[in-house]
This record gives sequence, structure tokens and C-alpha cells, in this order.
Amino acid sequence: MTHSIDWTPVTRADVIIAMEDYRRLGADGFFAAHGFGPTTTYDLVWEELRYPPKAILGAAYEHATGTKLAPVDFEGGKTGAVRVLGKLGFVVEQRRGR
Repeated sequence: MTHSIDWTPVTRADVIIAMEDYRRLGADGFFAAHGFGPTTTYDLVWEELRYPPKAILGAAYEHATGTKLAPVDFEGGKTGAVRVLGKLGFVVEQRRGR
């Protein structure tokens, strides 16, 4: 069940830190540490690399607030993570090969 999340504490810097964490840990390590899985529909594009938007936003929220979210706590699509990341100035694209 999704909840209404207050995303205002999350900044661009928090998202960038989450992406750096993803690169450092690798996909499997990042997913294990933060409790998310791979993306199926969208990619967050940053510096020519692609990231799972919902997982990155969840980790950014945890960094910003100290509260860990589960994947069921919020939506990842256009009305969820994609929208929030777009408002922060990030590019999120339809996943290639779909």
C-alpha cells in the first residue's frame, strides 16, 4: 500500500549521493542495502549512466530523513518517483528496449 510521502526534504544533492552509492556498491549491493529491485519501465539518466529511479529516490529519501522506505511505500511511475525526480531537475526516460 502506498502512502503520501513528503518529498520536500529530498534535494538534488541527496539524489546524487544515492547514485554515487549505487555506483560504489553495484546494483546487487545497492538493492540489498536499500531494499529495492531493478527498474522495469524507466531509467534515471545522469552523466550518461542509467539508474533505477524508484530505488535511487528511496535511498535519497533515507539519506535526507534517516527514514527507510519500502518499495510498497510509494509509486515509481509517472505519478511517483519519475515526477519527483523530474521536479528536482533530473531526466527520467522510458527504459530502452521496451
